[in-house]
Amino acid sequence: MEKNNKIYVAGHNGLVGSAIVRELKRQGYTNLALVDHKSLDLRDQAETKAFFDDEKPEYVFVAAAKVGGVVINDKLPATFFYDNMAIGLNVIHAAYEAGVKKLLYFGSNCIYPRDAKQPYKEGALLSGPLEKTNEAYAIAKIACLKMCEFYNREYGTDYISCMPCSAYGPGDNFDPEGSHVIPAFIRKFHEAKVNNSPKVVMWGTGRPYREFIYIDDIAKAAIFLMNHYSGNETVNIGTGEEYTIGELAEFIRKAIGYEGEVVQDASKPDGVPKKLLDSSKLFRMGWRPETDFETGIRITYEDYVKNIDRYNP
Repeated sequence: MEKNNKIYVAGHNGLVGSAIVRELKRQGYTNLALVDHKSLDLRDQAETKAFFDDEKPEYVFVAAAKVGGVVINDKLPATFFYDNMAIGLNVIHAAYEAGVKKLLYFGSNCIYPRDAKQPYKEGALLSGPLEKTNEAYAIAKIACLKMCEFYNREYGTDYISCMPCSAYGPGDNFDPEGSHVIPAFIRKFHEAKVNNSPKVVMWGTGRPYREFIYIDDIAKAAIFLMNHYSGNETVNIGTGEEYTIGELAEFIRKAIGYEGEVVQDASKPDGVPKKLLDSSKLFRMGWRPETDFETGIRITYEDYVKNIDRYNP
C-alpha cells in the first residue's frame, strides 16, 4: 500500500478496526474511508454496493463483525450466523465488483476444530467438528475465509485472511453478558474492589487454556500482511503464550489490587479446552508481537477506569 492509497476499514469503531485506523495513521496513511454503522449497514447488500461504487477504495480491511463471548454466542446463534455471513458476503463481493486491489478478512481462532492438534496450524481448518457453543459464528467466518480463496481462484483477486488469537485492549466490550473473558474480569474485579465485595464469581471451571494478544499488535500484523503476503491459506496471528482461565483471573485480580476470593461457577460453559495458535508462519515472515501481557493488561485497565462512564452507560 502507498501512503495515499484509499483504504477502507470496515468496522472502524470496533476493537480491531479502531486499532487498525490508529496504526494506519501512525504509519502515515492519510486517505482513509471511514463510515459508521448508523450510516452504512454492511448486512444490507444494496447499501454496501452503493458505498463501494461511490468511494472506490483500493485496499480493504474487513474487521466488521458481530462478536461476543461464549455465553452470548451460545444464546444467539442465528444472530451471530446471519450477521457475520451477511457482512462477509456483501463486503467481499462489493470489493470484487468495485475492483479493489487487495482485501484482508479477519477470521478468529475459534473456527478451528474443537479437538484439532495443538497448537493450531493453519492447515487444521475444516479437519474436524467445531465447538458447539460458537459453531454458528465459526461457520460464518469459515465461509467468508473460503470465499476469499474462491474469488482468488476464479477471478484472480488478491484477497487474504488472518486468524488472530483472542484480542484485548482499549476500546473493548465490557458488557457483563456480551464481553470476552479479559474485559469481563477487568470489570468484575474493579467493581468488586470499589464495592468491597468479598468474592468474584468466575464462569466455568477455570481450566481451559487461552492465548491473548494486545489489539495494537493485531493491527500491526494486519498492515504487515497487507504489504507482505498474498496467498489462499489464512495466517495465524498469536504470541505463542497461553494461560488457564484460572491463571488469568489471578493475574488480573492482582493487577487491579482486589483482595477478595475468586469462586467458580461450573454451571457456565468452558468452551474449547485449549486454543493455542501456531504462528510460526507469520514469525518466519519477520513479524513478532511487541506488547508483553503485563503491559497490555495495565494499559487496558487504565483505559477502562479513565472511560468507565462510556463503558458502563
